[in-house]
Amino acid sequence: MRAVVSRVSSASVTVDGEVVAAIGRGLLVLVGVAPGDTEVDADALVDKLSGLRIFRDDEDRMNRSVADAGGAVLVVSQFTLLADIARGRRPSFTGAAAPEVAEPLVDRIAAGFAARGIATATGRFGARMAVALVNDGPVTVLLTVEDGRVR
Repeated sequence: MRAVVSRVSSASVTVDGEVVAAIGRGLLVLVGVAPGDTEVDADALVDKLSGLRIFRDDEDRMNRSVADAGGAVLVVSQFTLLADIARGRRPSFTGAAAPEVAEPLVDRIAAGFAARGIATATGRFGARMAVALVNDGPVTVLLTVEDGRVR
């Protein structure tokens, strides 16, 4: 599982001209699910991101989590994070999990944030989405989760 996480001032997802999800201050989490990823991986990602201290405190230091900062989370499935570009000029997406595997794990991630009391919104799985964001900082981190370990 891979995730690209941006601290945002705002973010939204539009599908067919309609805004289907939007947040103010918080985290935009783009998630790519690989074959073999499990609920343990999804839970580890939520645990890490819920406590990740990348929001500024009163002393202007990155010392607060999204919950501490009163922020929200926008979770968007993005299978292209698993693209393999080692050969040729066209990416291969065989490293991405099938939709019937990926969708429940992305849903679990969103539910995990919500269960922690963090306002949570989601993109629309499988749709052609236009994702807009105002990156705050900019602060963006890349995470990989394997066997329940985040790095």
